[in-house]
Amino acid sequence: MRSIPKEQWKTYCDSVTDALTGLRAEIEVASLDLGDQIEAEWLPVYGITYDHKDDVFEVALEGLDHLIRRPQELYVEEGAGTLDAILVVDLDAVRHLVRFREPLMLPPPAE
Repeated sequence: MRSIPKEQWKTYCDSVTDALTGLRAEIEVASLDLGDQIEAEWLPVYGITYDHKDDVFEVALEGLDHLIRRPQELYVEEGAGTLDAILVVDLDAVRHLVRFREPLMLPPPAE
């Protein structure tokens, strides 16, 4: 997994959200208190956003807006031109793992 610096979160989300639309995602939430819990199983994706003013990372799925307040870390798992998963860790060390059923073809890097 590759770490994305916080100052690049909004730009990163904006660059991939359109390509995510319509794919299916699973959200797993893990913490020491809760253990591992599946919050969503393979629902269609509407998009991902980061609002720096409210410090909220949002994963919008059909019928579910998964909000992560006070996110501290963002990691992405990429294959050869694909986005396979996103991991967000919040202030309470809760891990929010979003896996995509069909890998996303990423646009070529900007030069």
